[in-house]
Amino acid sequence: MTPTSAPAPSPSVRTPTAAALAASAAAVDGGVLSNAELAAWLEDRRRAQTQRVERVPFAELDGWAFDERTGDLRHRSGGFFAVHGLRVSSDFGPVPAWEQPIIDQPEIGILGIALRDFDGIPHLLMQAKSEPGNVNGVQLSPTVQATKSNYMRVHGGSKVSYLECFRRPGPGSVVADVLQSEQGSWFLRKRNRNMIVSVGSGIEAGEDFAWLTLGQVNALLREDNLVNMDARTVLSCLPDWRTHAEEAVHPDTDVRSWITRRRAEHEVRVTPVGLAETKDWTVGETEVAHVHGRYFSVVAVDVASARREVRAWSQPLLKPHGTGLAALVVRRLNGVPHALLHARAEPGFVSVVELGPTVQYTPENYAHLPADSRPAYLDEVLARRAGAVYDVRLSEEGGRFLHAESHYVVVETDDELPVVSDEFRWVSLRQVDELLRYGHHLNVQARTLIAAWRSL
Repeated sequence: MTPTSAPAPSPSVRTPTAAALAASAAAVDGGVLSNAELAAWLEDRRRAQTQRVERVPFAELDGWAFDERTGDLRHRSGGFFAVHGLRVSSDFGPVPAWEQPIIDQPEIGILGIALRDFDGIPHLLMQAKSEPGNVNGVQLSPTVQATKSNYMRVHGGSKVSYLECFRRPGPGSVVADVLQSEQGSWFLRKRNRNMIVSVGSGIEAGEDFAWLTLGQVNALLREDNLVNMDARTVLSCLPDWRTHAEEAVHPDTDVRSWITRRRAEHEVRVTPVGLAETKDWTVGETEVAHVHGRYFSVVAVDVASARREVRAWSQPLLKPHGTGLAALVVRRLNGVPHALLHARAEPGFVSVVELGPTVQYTPENYAHLPADSRPAYLDEVLARRAGAVYDVRLSEEGGRFLHAESHYVVVETDDELPVVSDEFRWVSLRQVDELLRYGHHLNVQARTLIAAWRSL
């Protein structure tokens, strides 16, 4: 039986040391579960968590409707999220002004992973969870992945398992606790609380949960569409367990000043508008779509699931047009690992600019633009991709996006790559680790790539 709640950790629980995390990362053959047992558990969860997802007209959505005045798509409870329009002007990127639908979800959810020692080896409590937008049903998710509407049970469903471990963590048990953003092109100022909490021996794994070593999770990160976006962002907040000789190219104060300067100098103005008034977008019976078929659509789905807090529901989902590419160029400078990060401005960011991958784009979104609009370093990434140390197809958040995937690529290079503009900086891995202790510094795509880079 899957527990519906769990006691807070005992006061004796302490956060794991770097040496303990390194031992967990080295335990690639398993701990509580062998790799064979892990594979059997995942296959069993796939069979148990059958899910039916069907596209339906908006008129058949239960509890959702278009506002008669603005055309915005909202839930009757006022919870969950809404879809409205956004008017944007920006000095970042090849297009200076546009309008688009955007997901507005002001509530802050919890994404949390529980850690527990087994014979001195920290294990992560991971959940096998199906989401309506996943391409393949079940993916590995955090211990808790819940919006405020979900854990407050606005939907009238069952309790969220292990929630109290994160809402009421014991003294000295918090490993990470930071507000992080999600896709700034699809969400308006969306934030979730990313947490890692050490728990005591009284916390057991329920039927849809398993205690895995960090080495096992890192291995699963190298498989297509297996570790979900929410797990990846939380994993990026785990303190780096490796030690590095440190002589960063840029001092810490210079990196922080660079981020502040990009935020101060970039201009991004956003104005909410009614969905019905959003220029170049049409609202039809089955989708909200761009007049030229670009970017994404908003669609409606009806869902039936045997293993969720609610067994049946319907909701809107954002459906991207095309598969994205998120690529991180890394190299050793002065013998120290560095990543080439891009200070990106996106309309949904709280702080205007966050650091993204070296390259982040969807080819279909650039097909109608001049050739010189292609992202910087794209050609360098494509030329080196055959030798990439990481190249995995991963899903974005399946609770809001329908079949949204990106190719995540890490490319190591020894070449002298010039920094083409003030939008880019080489940032050391230790500096990245420091920035991840605070919210709104690295975007969700960069956080996935940092988790992937550490897994190698």
